[in-house]
Amino acid sequence: MKYLFSAVMVCSTLFAHAQDNFGDTFKKINTEVQEHSQAYQTLKYETESIGHRLTGSPNGAKAEQYAFDLLKSYGCEVKFQPFEVESWARKTISVEIGSDKNSLSKIKAVTLAHSPVSADVTGDIVDAGNGLEADYQANQDKFRGKIALIYLGVLPGSPAGTKSLHRSEKTSIATKYGATGVIIINTVKGGVLLTGTASVTGKLIPIPAVCIGLEDGMALKEKLKGQAQIAHIAMTNFSGVIKARNVVATFKGSELPKDKIVVGGHLDSWDLATGAIDNGIGSFAIMDMARTFKKLNLKTKRTVEFVLFMGEEQGLLGSKAYIDQAKKDKNLGQVKFMLNYDMTNDPKGFSTSRSEMKELFTAWGADIVKIDTGFKNLFNAGAGLHSDHQPFMLEGIPTGGGFGGKLPNNSGPFYHSDGDSFKLVDEQQLKNTVRYSAMLTYALAKTAKIPVSVQGEEELKAFLESQNLKEPLTIAGEWRW
Repeated sequence: MKYLFSAVMVCSTLFAHAQDNFGDTFKKINTEVQEHSQAYQTLKYETESIGHRLTGSPNGAKAEQYAFDLLKSYGCEVKFQPFEVESWARKTISVEIGSDKNSLSKIKAVTLAHSPVSADVTGDIVDAGNGLEADYQANQDKFRGKIALIYLGVLPGSPAGTKSLHRSEKTSIATKYGATGVIIINTVKGGVLLTGTASVTGKLIPIPAVCIGLEDGMALKEKLKGQAQIAHIAMTNFSGVIKARNVVATFKGSELPKDKIVVGGHLDSWDLATGAIDNGIGSFAIMDMARTFKKLNLKTKRTVEFVLFMGEEQGLLGSKAYIDQAKKDKNLGQVKFMLNYDMTNDPKGFSTSRSEMKELFTAWGADIVKIDTGFKNLFNAGAGLHSDHQPFMLEGIPTGGGFGGKLPNNSGPFYHSDGDSFKLVDEQQLKNTVRYSAMLTYALAKTAKIPVSVQGEEELKAFLESQNLKEPLTIAGEWRW
């Protein structure tokens, strides 16, 4: 039986090679990007001249216009996709902690997004460990009217197999059990503060949520073992309807123009720094892919849309707006595959939500290895949440992107922090993202047949369950079955 299986695999691989012969085009893409890529220079200019790209802010609008003008300068067919949505921005924050409400000391903290527009709460701090359901269920009344202290990831020493949830999901659980506030401990050494949304819906949450540094947080956990601690959290924030714009560059397909490959990533960033890593390296790679397609006059069977989404950081707002507009226009069915680039850097292979793509992805990867052995032709099949692929995946659309790379210059600890600056970017690794991803995009849009289709409701439900996504989607109110 194993010989039959091996024969099938060999035949599948041979079919993939027979179906496609993209080696010469891959070489052209490689040469163009290596010699003429503009991603590094344009990202440097944006971070230095505009700065952060917070959705709904003046900087965000400048970044949208810069991306539009840049793609236009490359000769692309480009348009804005405007949308209105409730957005959020921080104003003031004060966090004080101590053993007595009359002798509290200020602690360095940053507000997590979608906290209330105004909050002033004082309460006992209760250690909620990893912030999972199990941490509350032993004594459900323990947290009512208290401020929950939660570790961002999985605490060292936790039982093997302990899962982690997103900070928004942990905040939702704390709210469910009656907490009046949330203090989340960052996992990065050196007092680095992390921002991000604490809302699973992209709308205001009813309690204030803040992040404090690792050292301060772990010291607070130790104090709680021997003495009660009190926190006073006071903050003001902005929340209101704002206007934002996705930026879309379109390359029409020659044979199947109504079939679309969407290549997307978020242009927006948080406001603590310039967002060079999250997601400058992704969004500016996408723009350079579009430049490369135009410069080489690449022709594909299917239409390719390079999309820069705004509002990802505040709840996938731009990608949800894209899906909503496609439904209104009755053309969502045209989207056959979505590639997402969010903090993608120097990929060593390709990932996808659909394991059926392995033969094609690795066949194309084998051709890339002939050009550059730095590409290791790794393959990963699986699905997660919390980036712009999610709204597409929840419509049953296959998703994918780069896989196996590492962030440059130890930039991982500065995710969503005040340290996310251009100095972290590596020029050659950014070029690698552009060239390998442009090759993947070209192949997907050019191949004779994509072996996966959009999943129907029951198939999608089973798939999401198999990926252990039912619980987080239920917490977020997005489990519709």
